[in-house]
Amino acid sequence: MIDIHTHILPGLDDGASDWNDTLSMARAAAADGISTIIATPHHANGRYDNPAAAIREHVSRINERLAEAGVPVTIAAGQEIRVHDDLLDAWHRGELLTLAGSDYVLIEMPFSHIPKQMEELLHELSVLNLRPIIAHPERNAEIAKRPGRLVELIELGAYAQMTTHSLLGGFGRQIQRAAWELCESGLVHLVSSDAHDTGRRGFCLSEAYEAIRARQGEPWEAYYKYNARCVADNNPFGSRPVVSRSGDNALRRMISYLTGRRG
Repeated sequence: MIDIHTHILPGLDDGASDWNDTLSMARAAAADGISTIIATPHHANGRYDNPAAAIREHVSRINERLAEAGVPVTIAAGQEIRVHDDLLDAWHRGELLTLAGSDYVLIEMPFSHIPKQMEELLHELSVLNLRPIIAHPERNAEIAKRPGRLVELIELGAYAQMTTHSLLGGFGRQIQRAAWELCESGLVHLVSSDAHDTGRRGFCLSEAYEAIRARQGEPWEAYYKYNARCVADNNPFGSRPVVSRSGDNALRRMISYLTGRRG
């Protein structure tokens, strides 16, 4: 398996604090069946700044140490980039990273709302031939209240990444309900851990995929896994499986809401 969103690099953000934490997380990932981890430390979120050059250096050094320790996991470089006014200029300055050197870029919105500049940002990223992935939209209060807002962002070229702990109830029942509604409506393209440690914010990727298989069926599990591979290999995502009747009805309600809002 491939995990596209993690905080495994030591001492860069609120994830692994030191090498021992990183080693423990890498071993836990391997035990969970994960072979490739994209490290996505927070960047420009008001608390952490991790420019591209520093992350590349950390990834190179950590891969060497994991190989020496005999841990069968490969780390690739990325960032979880907070939406901010300087984002496009930061891209042109070479401060930002895509995921594993692909055209996919992981962006994070505030938890409270959808930024006003999202439409323009998504357009400008598409002009740069970048494919934006929105991290954990289920935890955004505006989307949780009106899931149809995510439809709008996807129509503008965004993709959506669901977090394992949201599906498994780690952030509470309200977020869990929102997470499954988005998945069952066919609005989610990827599932990843957003792992910060080996405890409360661990990987749980295999457990989440088991829950998806039980609730949505094997085609959806395969779809999410395939898309994670597509990020690592820089390929287009696969064809979306058939949405269940209940999910289709929920999606129609979202689209109807947006149509009325635009009218």
